[in-house]
Amino acid sequence: MTQVIGTEKPVLRVKNLCVDARTPEGLKPVLDDISFDLRAGETLCLAGESGSGKSVTSLAIMGLLPKAALRVTSGSISLGDRELTRLSNSQMRHIRGGEIAMIFQEPMTSLNPVMSIGAQLTEAIREHQQAENAETVARQMLEAVQIADPSRRLKQYPHELSGGMRQRVMIAMALSCRPKVLIADEPTTALDVTVQAQILTLMRELKGEFGTSIVMITHDMGVVAEMADRVAILQHGRIVEQRDSLDLFANPSEPYTRRLLAAVPRLGAFSGTDGPPRVSKGQPLPKQRATAPILNVRDLNVSYGRGASLPFRRQAPSATVRNISFEIMPGETMGLVGESGSGKSTTGKAVLGLIPFSGLVELDGHDISRLSYREMRPVRRSAQMIFQDPYASLDPRMPVGKAIAEPMTIHGIGTPAERRERVADLLRRVGLTPDAATRYPHEFSGGQRQRICIARALALEPKLIVADESVAALDVSVRAQVLDLMLELQETMGLAYLFISHDMAVIERMSHKVAVMQGGQIVEAGTRRDIFENPRDAYTKALMKAVPIPDPTVYRTPGSMVG
Repeated sequence: MTQVIGTEKPVLRVKNLCVDARTPEGLKPVLDDISFDLRAGETLCLAGESGSGKSVTSLAIMGLLPKAALRVTSGSISLGDRELTRLSNSQMRHIRGGEIAMIFQEPMTSLNPVMSIGAQLTEAIREHQQAENAETVARQMLEAVQIADPSRRLKQYPHELSGGMRQRVMIAMALSCRPKVLIADEPTTALDVTVQAQILTLMRELKGEFGTSIVMITHDMGVVAEMADRVAILQHGRIVEQRDSLDLFANPSEPYTRRLLAAVPRLGAFSGTDGPPRVSKGQPLPKQRATAPILNVRDLNVSYGRGASLPFRRQAPSATVRNISFEIMPGETMGLVGESGSGKSTTGKAVLGLIPFSGLVELDGHDISRLSYREMRPVRRSAQMIFQDPYASLDPRMPVGKAIAEPMTIHGIGTPAERRERVADLLRRVGLTPDAATRYPHEFSGGQRQRICIARALALEPKLIVADESVAALDVSVRAQVLDLMLELQETMGLAYLFISHDMAVIERMSHKVAVMQGGQIVEAGTRRDIFENPRDAYTKALMKAVPIPDPTVYRTPGSMVG
């Protein structure tokens, strides 16, 4: 929807905002001299990596900073003629939700799990509108965010809805009182690319319908290009660049902004090539003609449901993965792509023997369906897994050196001294220093933790690594570093990857072959060039079309603004 931004007084003005954090060593700055205006009908994107201060800025505007840890030390936040930093908590309660609303990053943790959707929607409406017809308004809001059968959804609970539907409920709740300002904190980070496209389109349409101004917080420059009228780039708690979206993407002035834009995977960037780009600075492993696949999967089926693993099932299980077949050669990457619920992660777990399955899975020449638990143990050395959330994958009470050495200890590899030397070598290989071995997971950034998980996966010198959404939660520049690291390790160690992702641009960057999954089945498979340069299935085309493009000219024409 095209909308011309007004030139009247800003709806929201943040001026010289400084926020400090209380630490044992004293106060430390978190935000330093943040200033921006939000005009009527405008979308302003606050962009930057994790830790840049984006979410702290939004919490300061909402008056939700944890007082024990953070405090506003100077500056002002004005909503129209009102100075928000001087209001009491009870006064801010009337503004929060009624005049400024917020969509949080993770809807499942933002919604009350023991309250129905209807109860949560009507609670917000009654609080700010005193509406006697709150149920009617709630139903209308669900219709506005395009949720089918709203009467039934109002009676359901958050766990009964998909991630995209929960995010739509959050948008409906935020807009139910027609706020002047909507703050959206990473509203699409955890969503599939097609659902993300739907949510972004919905937000643009609702902004025009409700006349709401939007502050959108994101690290995805593709989302910025699609949504923003103006962009403020944050780094280390400061705004380093603030400009019109078209100008910023066409001619970024700051090195940090240029690095962010350069790190964005662009669909089609590797057209005409058969494999990932070479990134290793050292000598790649000499190419050897592989005679047998490291992983051979034929007619794989996985079923969930009551009694799914029992021969005397009383209830027919639901088939989650059906008739999956593919093979991966040594040194090759198979990209497995699809939306949440398509069966990607289930397939990854099944080929490692982590869940029951039927069909043939040959791992390094061994039919794992015929192996007992004891017989499977030495075979597991051939294949390891990198999970999506590195923090949840590491024991918070265990130093990372011990976590990396644990697989070697379990398999009885080497003496304690040899294992320590191996851990130091692995840390160096993934770009960390050996002294990191004595530290704990919480002392590292998200990208560093993922490097630690990669080091742990390499401890047993596997031939195959299953990477399950291993970069989905990382900032765009950190993601690029981790992907380069994985490609370098493949070149120098001859690793094979089963690379699972819902991001088509990342799949294109990493893969030699690609399989597209939908509804538990592979709907299209082929070489990277086949899939990305000549997709045949409508679902594959829809996935590719939904990828945000980091170029605002694609979404608007010069001289106009997307509202």
